[in-house]
Amino acid sequence: MSDPNQQQLPPGWAAEWDGTHQRYLFIETATGRTQWEPPVLSAELQPMAPTSSPPPSNVHHAKRRQYAAGQTQAYYGTESTLGSGGGYPAPPSQQQQPNQLFTPGLAAENQFQQQQQQQPQLQPGQQQYYGGVQPEPEYINGPQYGQQQQQQMGTLADQFGQMNMGQKGLRLYTTNLLTSPPDPRELHNPPPEIVLPPNSCISPNPSANADPSYQRCTINAIPTSNSLLKKANIPFGLVLTPYRSLKEGDEAVPVVTDTVIARCRRCRTYINPYVQFIDGGNRWRCCMCSLSNEVPQLFDWDQVRNAPGDRWARPELNYGVVEFVAPTEYMARPPQPAVYVFLIDVSHSAIQSGMVATATRTILENLDRLPDEDGRTKVAIIAFDVSLYFFSMPPGTTDSSMLVVSDVEDVFLPKPTDLLVNLAEARASLEALLGRLGDMFKENHIIGSALGPALQAAFQLMSPIGGKIIVLSSSLPSVGAGALKNREDPKILGTTKESGLLQAASPFYKTFAIECSRGQVSVDMFLFSAAYQDVATLACLPHYTAGQTYFYPAFNARTEDARKFAHEFGEVLAQPIMLEAVMRVRASKNLRMSSFHGNFFVRSTDLLAMPAVPQDLSYAIEVQIEDTITAPFVVFQTAVLHTTCYGERRIRVVTTALPTTGNLSEVFASADQVAIATLLANKAVERCITHKLEDSRDALFNKTVEILTAYKASMTAAGAGASAQLAVSENLKMLPVLVLGLLKNVGIRQSSQIPPDLRAYAQALLTSLPAQLLMPYIYPTFYSLHNMSPECGTVGEQGVILPPPLPLSSERLERHGLYLIEDGQTIFLWVGRDAVPQLIADVFNLPNYEVLRGGKTTLPLLENAFSQRVNAIVQKTREMRRGPYWPHLYIVKEDGEPALRLWALSCLIQDRSDVLPSYQQFISQLKDKVNGGNY
Repeated sequence: MSDPNQQQLPPGWAAEWDGTHQRYLFIETATGRTQWEPPVLSAELQPMAPTSSPPPSNVHHAKRRQYAAGQTQAYYGTESTLGSGGGYPAPPSQQQQPNQLFTPGLAAENQFQQQQQQQPQLQPGQQQYYGGVQPEPEYINGPQYGQQQQQQMGTLADQFGQMNMGQKGLRLYTTNLLTSPPDPRELHNPPPEIVLPPNSCISPNPSANADPSYQRCTINAIPTSNSLLKKANIPFGLVLTPYRSLKEGDEAVPVVTDTVIARCRRCRTYINPYVQFIDGGNRWRCCMCSLSNEVPQLFDWDQVRNAPGDRWARPELNYGVVEFVAPTEYMARPPQPAVYVFLIDVSHSAIQSGMVATATRTILENLDRLPDEDGRTKVAIIAFDVSLYFFSMPPGTTDSSMLVVSDVEDVFLPKPTDLLVNLAEARASLEALLGRLGDMFKENHIIGSALGPALQAAFQLMSPIGGKIIVLSSSLPSVGAGALKNREDPKILGTTKESGLLQAASPFYKTFAIECSRGQVSVDMFLFSAAYQDVATLACLPHYTAGQTYFYPAFNARTEDARKFAHEFGEVLAQPIMLEAVMRVRASKNLRMSSFHGNFFVRSTDLLAMPAVPQDLSYAIEVQIEDTITAPFVVFQTAVLHTTCYGERRIRVVTTALPTTGNLSEVFASADQVAIATLLANKAVERCITHKLEDSRDALFNKTVEILTAYKASMTAAGAGASAQLAVSENLKMLPVLVLGLLKNVGIRQSSQIPPDLRAYAQALLTSLPAQLLMPYIYPTFYSLHNMSPECGTVGEQGVILPPPLPLSSERLERHGLYLIEDGQTIFLWVGRDAVPQLIADVFNLPNYEVLRGGKTTLPLLENAFSQRVNAIVQKTREMRRGPYWPHLYIVKEDGEPALRLWALSCLIQDRSDVLPSYQQFISQLKDKVNGGNY
């Protein structure tokens, strides 16, 4: 093969033979950027082809499609550019493109230049420190920071400088955890910036990479080898919420409606903003496996206007999250309608608690919110105690008849029709039934639950179609298949045997769940028992069928419980859901999805089956580096094939591109502490169930030690010796306190006082909440209300203005103060014992602190500014995050009920509590371990 250096290359380019790939690698000497294709001379340097001579055969061929003149110029450049291109289009920055709306790749370069300009200016006396600004001496090695260490650090910095560290724009700043307390505001910062190489993206759209709320990675600069990843010791994985809800102001996901779907022939990747167009725009090169693919014939055709379209305006080339309307080849059967089967427990405890009355009223009030735009939604109601009660609802009447099946050993459907009815056609009889269902069982004194047989009956009813079973259960299943025994034993709480209580007690639920998954049936569980209900076993059903578990311990409809349940149940009913879904995550060469966490069933090695995907459910996937990565960037693409609840088959595609690096400092500088904490939460829960709770806690602590040890060894001048500091990169500063929050969370915490149902429910939340809800769940929010600034609680440009969050320490509690503490599931209003009467009057409409009662409540809205501001903050707290959750509000008096006080104070995770360390003690333990000592 002739040496390209002997031929005419553009100025500033050279070629180097790559023996591994047996081909030349072209290098831009100024920037170090590499590419496999030979760069093309710009038009000014190329010999001008005579206009009368025919174009070269390798540029024009029989398959070339005709484009409009402007488009032709956009793809090929000017005529003179075609003269010696050898089949490769000129780099976009060298093309003459008056009619193209953008120059692909220029956005990334502009972004890099802007970032360089925004770098902090050095203050007098400061030095560059590992790619950033050197902190003050006490932040590095205490006040006795000596000349010898400075010399060591200078040598190390020089070594890093020789490795061109930070050349892509990522800067590493070191912080000392011993002297920098956690700042809650840092959790609201965006993840570290993704700095892609120039020209990696063909779109200037800032949305070309998926928003982190859909898909984020634990590291935003991928190590080129597994050995480098091991050196950093940072967990490598993806956190996904592919079907997150849209809040006001969120951009809707663009939909490609023309059913023209371009996919790689080899790896089946969907076309996206990171592919390359080659062969004059007739082919595209896959960004995952580099295979050259044909551009579909209708890709450049606007089917709405029936005229040539603008390729560069297509959503799939401009957005990291898009949805395709799927053609018929993506359907194994016609799109299914939305089907809801309600299983309602009508045993004595369910009636007495008011659950049945609240549930039927909520369904009745939300019938119009059930997704039914196409008029095909079907509904059925089955009640159960120790027998099953079916309801026949003939269309066009207000009558319904009840059919009782008392043989729960061999479940059968008592009638072939009118049990599962069309919502629109049988609306009148459904409304009449819901209105009187509670009264029908008002005198029911039967104790017991045939939940298993009820589930079997619901499955028989809907298995030909698929859909969602919504279970409302108020007692432990005791009759028929899936019957459970009370295994709650206070003596084993807090011991090594406790993890047994977090495993399923009966194989029925997992076996039945897998059967449901095959039949495209999903299960949501709403659990209400005041006694033990075995949440760990019942949560198996939502876990393997992509549903969700909701728990209302000791539910009483005469309290605030009814309001919370009605709100959450109503939101679940109104949610659009993805039906008969399958999800697959693809990644660039040498990356492999190694394990999956979340609510789904893994059907094959990497295909996740989800019969019905609720909104705002999160999944975590661990990734492995199998071999050295040679590409300048890698791409992750999640594809979810599903049927919308409006009867349309669609594919949601979420694409994230991340740069690669051989530089350890960039790996640390790009680490996303929120994504890491989310992945660690999922891994910790899985370890709780397969091993012991203690093993899970140890694994969390040890992983934190590993990350800090790796940072110390590689990134600090102290290196291997003992040190007076505990160094970590600025962007990982909150990771230790997030791990501490996980260690103190109800799902994992060391305690002999936590009922197994509460622990199992907390674990279900830890593995399903999206990051936006999970962060406050493990690191709650703490506001001071009595002395907040006047604008807090008023409406600003971004909605209600919230007070600045405080560190989670009781040192901040003043005896005359009013505080709000919340974790996304519960809100506490802490009232100090010396609160002035005027404060009590303004907020609670009571004369003084003594008459104030603690407990679950609704805050009155009074005719004074302070009451209105506090109410606005509570309301904003309830509404600002995605998901159906509506937190209870508890008033906690400083000298009030001890159990309630301890519950509220347990949210202040930086304090010492019981056998669990304070944040300072935890940091000291970490420091001793990192420096090789014992604690």
